[in-house]
Amino acid sequence: MRHHNTNKKFGRERNSRRALMRSLAIALITHEHIETTEAKAKAIRSYVEKLVTKAKVDTLANRRLLNSKLGSGGDKATRKLIEDIAKRYMDRPGGYLRIVKTRNRNGSDGAALAVIEFVQD
Repeated sequence: MRHHNTNKKFGRERNSRRALMRSLAIALITHEHIETTEAKAKAIRSYVEKLVTKAKVDTLANRRLLNSKLGSGGDKATRKLIEDIAKRYMDRPGGYLRIVKTRNRNGSDGAALAVIEFVQD
């Protein structure tokens, strides 16, 4: 039974899955929209929305927490998250991201693709 197991595994081990989530989060923060599979978009949404909520309060502790969540390559992403993105959503209590289903991928797997992006107020 999978009670209280909310994270998707994506057929990967823990470290590989953590690296995937970090790289997707960094790409989403820096580019503000990415195209990925629908399952990955649904998984990354809650991950990034929690980061945006933390970034709304600019303290040293929150900066360190965001750096640890985004890993060593996330210094620029942390700065952009706090200085640009979080300022945009100060009045909004949640729901910072939108997932739009686009197409099925050409090739052997035919996975459903989706665009995940920050909403514009």
